[in-house]
Amino acid sequence: MEAVAKLRNVPTSPRKMRLVANLVRGQKVTRALGLLKFEANSGAARVEKLLLSALANWQQKNEDERIEDANLYIKEIFVDEGRQLKRLRPAPQGRGHRIRKRSNHVTLIIDSKVEPLGSKAAAKQAAESKPSAEVINEAPKKTRRSSAKKSNETTAEATA
Repeated sequence: MEAVAKLRNVPTSPRKMRLVANLVRGQKVTRALGLLKFEANSGAARVEKLLLSALANWQQKNEDERIEDANLYIKEIFVDEGRQLKRLRPAPQGRGHRIRKRSNHVTLIIDSKVEPLGSKAAAKQAAESKPSAEVINEAPKKTRRSSAKKSNETTAEATA
Protein backbone atom coordinates (compact mmCIF):
# COMPACT_ATOMS: atom_id res chain seq x y z
CA MET A 1 0.00 0.00 0.00
CA GLU A 2 1.49 3.30 -1.05
CA ALA A 3 1.58 6.63 0.73
CA VAL A 4 1.97 10.09 -0.77
CA ALA A 5 3.48 13.30 0.60
CA LYS A 6 3.68 16.64 -1.22
CA LEU A 7 5.81 19.68 -0.57
CA ARG A 8 4.62 22.82 -2.35
CA ASN A 9 6.14 26.22 -3.09
CA VAL A 10 9.68 25.43 -1.99
CA PRO A 11 11.81 28.54 -2.66
CA THR A 12 14.56 26.66 -4.50
CA SER A 13 15.03 26.24 -8.21
CA PRO A 14 13.60 22.97 -9.56
CA ARG A 15 16.92 22.05 -11.15
CA LYS A 16 18.70 22.06 -7.78
CA MET A 17 15.93 20.04 -6.15
CA ARG A 18 15.99 17.44 -8.95
CA LEU A 19 19.62 16.66 -8.09
CA VAL A 20 18.47 15.54 -4.64
CA ALA A 21 15.43 13.71 -6.03
CA ASN A 22 17.61 11.72 -8.45
CA LEU A 23 19.86 10.75 -5.55
CA VAL A 24 17.12 8.90 -3.65
CA ARG A 25 14.79 7.71 -6.44
CA GLY A 26 14.17 3.95 -6.18
CA GLN A 27 16.16 3.56 -2.92
CA LYS A 28 14.95 1.80 0.20
CA VAL A 29 13.59 4.26 2.74
CA THR A 30 16.25 3.56 5.37
CA ARG A 31 19.07 4.03 2.85
CA ALA A 32 17.47 7.20 1.48
CA LEU A 33 17.19 8.69 4.97
CA GLY A 34 20.87 7.97 5.55
CA LEU A 35 21.86 9.58 2.24
CA LEU A 36 19.75 12.67 2.85
CA LYS A 37 21.01 13.15 6.39
CA PHE A 38 24.60 13.66 5.23
CA GLU A 39 23.97 15.33 1.86
CA ALA A 40 25.38 18.87 1.66
CA ASN A 41 22.75 20.17 -0.78
CA SER A 42 20.23 22.50 0.86
CA GLY A 43 17.25 20.68 -0.68
CA ALA A 44 18.24 17.43 1.06
CA ALA A 45 16.94 18.59 4.44
CA ARG A 46 13.55 19.42 2.93
CA VAL A 47 13.31 16.11 1.06
CA GLU A 48 14.30 14.25 4.25
CA LYS A 49 11.47 15.94 6.13
CA LEU A 50 9.10 15.11 3.26
CA LEU A 51 10.18 11.46 3.38
CA LEU A 52 9.49 11.34 7.12
CA SER A 53 6.05 12.80 6.42
CA ALA A 54 5.38 10.11 3.81
CA LEU A 55 6.44 7.47 6.38
CA ALA A 56 3.97 8.91 8.87
CA ASN A 57 1.24 8.84 6.19
CA TRP A 58 2.06 5.19 5.44
CA GLN A 59 1.94 4.35 9.15
CA GLN A 60 -1.46 6.06 9.42
CA LYS A 61 -2.84 3.86 6.62
CA ASN A 62 -1.24 0.64 7.90
CA GLU A 63 -1.55 0.72 11.67
CA ASP A 64 -1.25 -3.06 12.05
CA GLU A 65 2.12 -3.31 10.21
CA ARG A 66 5.61 -2.35 11.38
CA ILE A 67 7.72 -0.05 9.25
CA GLU A 68 10.81 -2.27 9.67
CA ASP A 69 9.00 -5.34 8.27
CA ALA A 70 7.29 -3.57 5.36
CA ASN A 71 10.32 -3.34 3.01
CA LEU A 72 9.48 0.24 2.01
CA TYR A 73 11.12 1.99 -0.94
CA ILE A 74 10.69 5.26 -2.80
CA LYS A 75 8.42 4.34 -5.68
CA GLU A 76 8.24 7.79 -7.25
CA ILE A 77 9.68 11.21 -6.58
CA PHE A 78 9.31 14.09 -8.97
CA VAL A 79 9.90 17.82 -8.90
CA ASP A 80 7.58 20.18 -10.76
CA GLU A 81 8.12 23.83 -11.42
CA GLY A 82 6.22 26.18 -9.10
CA ARG A 83 5.42 29.84 -9.57
CA GLN A 84 8.10 32.41 -10.32
CA LEU A 85 8.43 35.71 -8.53
CA LYS A 86 9.64 38.32 -11.01
CA ARG A 87 11.82 41.09 -9.62
CA LEU A 88 13.89 43.89 -11.15
CA ARG A 89 17.52 44.57 -10.37
CA PRO A 90 19.13 47.88 -11.29
CA ALA A 91 21.44 47.69 -14.30
CA PRO A 92 23.79 50.22 -15.93
CA GLN A 93 22.49 53.23 -17.83
CA GLY A 94 19.12 53.26 -16.08
CA ARG A 95 17.99 49.87 -17.26
CA GLY A 96 16.58 47.02 -15.16
CA HIS A 97 17.39 43.33 -15.41
CA ARG A 98 14.70 40.83 -14.57
CA ILE A 99 15.40 38.38 -11.74
CA ARG A 100 13.31 35.22 -11.64
CA LYS A 101 12.98 33.73 -8.19
CA ARG A 102 11.93 30.17 -8.91
CA SER A 103 10.06 27.71 -6.70
CA ASN A 104 9.10 24.07 -7.03
CA HIS A 105 6.68 21.37 -5.90
CA VAL A 106 7.99 17.97 -4.78
CA THR A 107 5.81 14.83 -4.76
CA LEU A 108 7.05 11.68 -3.03
CA ILE A 109 5.38 8.24 -3.16
CA ILE A 110 6.57 5.32 -1.04
CA ASP A 111 5.39 1.74 -1.33
CA SER A 112 6.17 -1.67 0.13
CA LYS A 113 8.12 -3.91 -2.20
CA VAL A 114 6.68 -7.41 -2.67
CA GLU A 115 9.22 -9.84 -4.10
CA PRO A 116 8.16 -12.13 -7.00
CA LEU A 117 7.89 -15.82 -6.10
CA GLY A 118 10.83 -16.99 -8.23
CA SER A 119 13.32 -14.34 -7.18
CA LYS A 120 16.38 -14.83 -4.98
CA ALA A 121 15.05 -12.43 -2.35
CA ALA A 122 11.83 -14.45 -2.03
CA ALA A 123 13.85 -17.66 -1.65
CA LYS A 124 16.00 -16.01 1.01
CA GLN A 125 12.88 -14.85 2.86
CA ALA A 126 11.43 -18.37 2.70
CA ALA A 127 14.70 -19.85 4.00
CA GLU A 128 14.69 -17.47 6.96
CA SER A 129 11.14 -18.44 7.88
CA LYS A 130 11.85 -22.19 7.56
CA PRO A 131 11.82 -24.10 10.90
CA SER A 132 15.24 -25.10 12.22
CA ALA A 133 14.33 -28.83 12.43
CA GLU A 134 14.00 -29.02 8.63
CA VAL A 135 17.33 -27.28 8.13
CA ILE A 136 19.12 -29.86 10.31
CA ASN A 137 17.60 -32.83 8.43
CA GLU A 138 18.71 -31.58 5.01
CA ALA A 139 21.72 -33.44 3.57
CA PRO A 140 24.79 -31.38 2.67
CA LYS A 141 25.43 -30.82 -1.03
CA LYS A 142 28.13 -32.88 -2.71
CA THR A 143 31.01 -30.91 -4.14
CA ARG A 144 32.27 -31.45 -7.64
CA ARG A 145 35.90 -31.78 -8.45
CA SER A 146 37.24 -29.80 -11.36
CA SER A 147 38.26 -31.58 -14.54
CA ALA A 148 41.84 -30.30 -14.15
CA LYS A 149 42.25 -32.19 -10.87
CA LYS A 150 40.83 -35.37 -12.43
CA SER A 151 43.23 -35.23 -15.38
CA ASN A 152 46.23 -34.61 -13.06
CA GLU A 153 45.29 -37.62 -10.92
CA THR A 154 44.89 -39.91 -13.92
CA THR A 155 48.30 -38.91 -15.32
CA ALA A 156 49.89 -39.42 -11.89
CA GLU A 157 48.42 -42.93 -11.69
CA ALA A 158 49.61 -43.75 -15.21
CA THR A 159 53.19 -42.71 -14.46
CA ALA A 160 53.31 -44.62 -11.18
